[in-house]
Amino acid sequence: MLSIATNHLRSPRILKLSSCQTSLSTRATCSRMFSSTKAWSKRTYHSDNGMSPDSSSSANVKRSSISTMMLGAGIAGVLAFYSYQPHVSDEQGLTGPISAPEQRKRLISYEEVGKHNTQDDVWVIINGEVYDITEFLKIHPGGVAPIMKLAGKDATKVFAPIHPPDSLASLPPEAHIGSIDVATLPEGLFEETAEEKRLRDAREALPVPEAALNLSDIEQLATKVLSHVAYAYYASAGDDEYTHRENAYAYRRFWFRPRVLNDVRHVSTETSMMGMKTSLPIYVSPSALARLGHPGGEVNIVQAAGKEGIIQGISINASCSLDEIIAARLPGQPLMFQIYLDRNRKNSENLLRKVEEAGFNAVILTVDSVVPGNRERDQRAKGDFQAPAGGNGEKKGGAKGVAQAISGYQDVKVTWEDVDWMRTITKLPIILKGIQCVEDVEKAHERGIKAVILSNHGGRSLDFAPAPLDVLYELNQKRPDLTRNPNFEVHIDGGVRRGTDVLKALCLGAKGVGLGRPFLYGNTVWGEEGVRRVIQIMRQEIETNMRLLGVTKLEDLKPDMVRYVTHDIAPVPRQSSGI
Repeated sequence: MLSIATNHLRSPRILKLSSCQTSLSTRATCSRMFSSTKAWSKRTYHSDNGMSPDSSSSANVKRSSISTMMLGAGIAGVLAFYSYQPHVSDEQGLTGPISAPEQRKRLISYEEVGKHNTQDDVWVIINGEVYDITEFLKIHPGGVAPIMKLAGKDATKVFAPIHPPDSLASLPPEAHIGSIDVATLPEGLFEETAEEKRLRDAREALPVPEAALNLSDIEQLATKVLSHVAYAYYASAGDDEYTHRENAYAYRRFWFRPRVLNDVRHVSTETSMMGMKTSLPIYVSPSALARLGHPGGEVNIVQAAGKEGIIQGISINASCSLDEIIAARLPGQPLMFQIYLDRNRKNSENLLRKVEEAGFNAVILTVDSVVPGNRERDQRAKGDFQAPAGGNGEKKGGAKGVAQAISGYQDVKVTWEDVDWMRTITKLPIILKGIQCVEDVEKAHERGIKAVILSNHGGRSLDFAPAPLDVLYELNQKRPDLTRNPNFEVHIDGGVRRGTDVLKALCLGAKGVGLGRPFLYGNTVWGEEGVRRVIQIMRQEIETNMRLLGVTKLEDLKPDMVRYVTHDIAPVPRQSSGI
């Protein structure tokens, strides 16, 4: 858990944008970073035992590399946010990347690195380079313990899977001590762990993407190739997770009233959201840390969304940099950027301006999670994660999960006035995500907001918050004018796993429907191909069920095509997936 990119530099000096925000230039995809990391690792692994780096097949090396990174990724979730955040530089300009040859001061032996393992003197190895991170220990949002576990050791497995390649650029030059002397690395240092072997074996046994017939198949496969910590972060929800389950269950309460004897040879699923054209009425909900599942991370999702023609929301806690995301974007591909407001509003202001300059199409402000929900599955998986050094939490030994670790910058005080303030900073349309009652939809409309997303954070925040579909139904009953207003859009996410779910939401007035976890799971299993498989499954289900409903275009979907069922539905038989 090495949060060393920016958090330590919040002092009364000049705030500037980090390199990942300011140099949207050459394409440097996540996969390239991992190729570089893998190449260094292979040289390191084989330097002491005389093995050739080419002694195994490239396919096995790739699978092993991905599996190794999956495990390390789960331990290091905290830093993802900071690669987007402003950091401090001197008054002469931005701190540049530590990549020039002159920064490689000398070769450092592994034994020498190991001597720097106390709270007063902490060195770590990342991608073959040695860094002094002593300054950042006390303010690390994850506490002292995670860093001290890696003090004097190689932290590449932990650091590389979720951090953008340029995240080390914000370190002061003097923090880069030199390069590790690979000849001094002890034999067996990089031996495969039992967990890594399990993940590698599971990846080698994966079927082709076409074998997955529905989104549940993909999630089941993802559970096999995700580390325990990574799956706990992706799947966890608030408290007893009632809301998480209710999000999906709510769709069972609405049944269709199909129309027959219509010509449904040709159907169209095209629509637009906030002026952005899309081939389907679904979009990628912003979700953090995609590289916990696959080294390609958000870049995989961007590429898949672009090729399939749908809209994607990028999380402020994404594990790929803005450089990578923009570079992977197709010309004209619509992207939205999701933001939480920082306690230091100047940080948020800088970020909003940078996002607009980068060509994003809209900003999503998440309003349902001013503090992280009590995600116990995530916390148990991170049982050794402690509060920041010197805080009360450290003395109490309170555990934190990945979710809490990456949210330390968020402001608890976010009001409607902050929304008004955002509109003075950016010309991009602002979408409020996390509306959970009709009254707040009305208030958003009254204040001139053009779109809202009915959402409860996938059940990850307040347990017993209403299912978004139930809020949409209530909105359609009380204020149908808002669900059919051409100048105001209502979107929805949470619990969507079938094309029929999408069609029910559209019947009740939703303009678009977001999916989060399914795209993370698809990315986990097959990378870009997995994300495309998720979209292809949804496309096939939406088109098929439009025909069975008797409609040929999305505008034909009306409230009178669904009915609310009050009686208990037939129980779902227990059956295992064929995957």
